[in-house]
Amino acid sequence: MKKALLLSAFAFVSLSYMAQDFTFKVNGVKDTTVFLIRYFGKNLYYADTAEMKNGVVRFDGSKQKPGILGVLFPEQKFFEFVYNNEDVNLETDASNFVESMKVKKSVENKLFVGYVQYIGQRKQRAGQLTQQRDALDKESDEYKKLTEEIQSISDDVKNYQLKLIADNPSTLTSKIVKMSMDVEVPEAPKDENGNITDSNFRYNYYRTHFFDNIDLKDDRLVNTPIFHSKLSTYFGKTMMIQHWDTIVKYAYDFCDRLEPKSEMFKYSVTYIISNFSKSKVMGMDKVYVMMADRYICRKGDDGEYLAFWMEEDKIKEVCEKIPAQKNTMLGIKPPNISLRDTTDKNWKDFYSLDAEYTILYFWDPECGHCKKTTPKLETLYREKFRDRNIEIFAVGKAVGEDFEKWKKFIREKELTFINVAVTESLYRGALEDARQFVPKYTTLEALNYQTTFDIFSTPRVFVLDKDKKIIAKQISISQLEDMMDRLQGKKDLPKLFPPDPEEDEQMQQ
Repeated sequence: MKKALLLSAFAFVSLSYMAQDFTFKVNGVKDTTVFLIRYFGKNLYYADTAEMKNGVVRFDGSKQKPGILGVLFPEQKFFEFVYNNEDVNLETDASNFVESMKVKKSVENKLFVGYVQYIGQRKQRAGQLTQQRDALDKESDEYKKLTEEIQSISDDVKNYQLKLIADNPSTLTSKIVKMSMDVEVPEAPKDENGNITDSNFRYNYYRTHFFDNIDLKDDRLVNTPIFHSKLSTYFGKTMMIQHWDTIVKYAYDFCDRLEPKSEMFKYSVTYIISNFSKSKVMGMDKVYVMMADRYICRKGDDGEYLAFWMEEDKIKEVCEKIPAQKNTMLGIKPPNISLRDTTDKNWKDFYSLDAEYTILYFWDPECGHCKKTTPKLETLYREKFRDRNIEIFAVGKAVGEDFEKWKKFIREKELTFINVAVTESLYRGALEDARQFVPKYTTLEALNYQTTFDIFSTPRVFVLDKDKKIIAKQISISQLEDMMDRLQGKKDLPKLFPPDPEEDEQMQQ
């Protein structure tokens, strides 16, 4: 019995030791509800709620993940602190959280708070000197003196950071500080005459070593806004050409270096996919498609999907669309379409067209927007494109009652470009036995063109070059006219269709 009691007492002591307590005293604050907030990347999330009484509030820290957290007050003011599996006890004043902050308990925050206060003081002083310098003649001695003093402050800050890191290598704060620092870039190599032999050396070195100051195996760093800032900079305009192939290349290189089951991997993959899927730049969807294919739809050696944070049904939903989305990326030669024209007998395909450019156009005779766009396309074809070896290959919806509507629209609007469709009889015949058409006349991809080309709405426009590779898509009639004129050296020709913001927006959806 005594042994059992002894064991229970030991278990209680162990559990008490493991629980982390956050205690904050803020002078000058009335009793109120305050919130514990946490970072995941750049975003702040509510983590806990507690009542502050007599300026004191406590939170149970054992539920939180290490990283940078904060205490938020109703007026949306907050202060930050570092949590790394230890008790935290801070005291400050409502008039100025940072400057008056005192650390009663916490190894990490003695470093972090001291660092933040020091940086704040140095930044303020540098700002004052810069303001004084900006009012002076750049050639004056005083200007040069202030410049030297500003540089001295910068050197002091750097030395402070390096000492903090060197003296406290095992702390989370030192890793956060190191992550915030840029890598040192050596001078470019020179020949015997002192001439630089590689003008891109410093840029290439900086890009190659950009993440050297970040421990990519430490998931705690994701719970800070600094890691997000680094990702944003690396994949942003200042660091990288905003071309889909460039982004994909360096995204693969970076993400392949991360542990597949880590929060670092999760955050990086989702950030890149989310960021570039929102881009309005034509062709940037390739980043989403290739990243999703590699990191969401692929399984690891354990047979589990790499995207461990996603439900399997959601993964399958994303991955079902990838083949079609790959077919419509810029630079890709999409699958051929061979279908019947309005005679319901003749087969036509766009691979056979000997054209400098081919406009692949998907439409529906019952689509309101198509009714406006299709006649404009005919005008462009008749008055500009036809004589310049630009062909239009239009695929319409013509199953069931739409077959007669499709033919009627073509007749009434006097469409002279190529029009094909999965006609009613072709559709019925394919349902009975597709082998009577495949592969002699067409392909299953052509018969199922809506899935093959990811046609979820109409109209859809794709511009193909002479090799039938996609060079543009989802553009309006005015944009198409302008693009073709520019590509063929006729940009100064009068335009038949001025820009239409409503149509431009519609085509990008």
